[in-house]
Amino acid sequence: MSGRAVKEGETMSKATYPLKLPLSIKKAAQRLTKEDGVSLNQWIAAAVAEKVGVVETAADFFKKRAGKAAGEGLMKFLRTAPKLAAEPEDTLR
Repeated sequence: MSGRAVKEGETMSKATYPLKLPLSIKKAAQRLTKEDGVSLNQWIAAAVAEKVGVVETAADFFKKRAGKAAGEGLMKFLRTAPKLAAEPEDTLR
């Protein structure tokens, strides 16, 4: 799935990938495909496309958010933090 619309006369390229799912996941996916009225293959392809979109969107967001920030600037900022003991609920147990 390229993320662009397929123009008239074009075909969408497809790749075959053997997929091994835990039985419980496969059964849940099959149940959901019936609810959605699509094939298992269509449902899995849509789920993968959705995950790719989320991950790529998050990566772009954090790149833009970081801008030209560098690790040294963060360390400089963190060195200015007050040296206080952690609150009891913030300690590792």
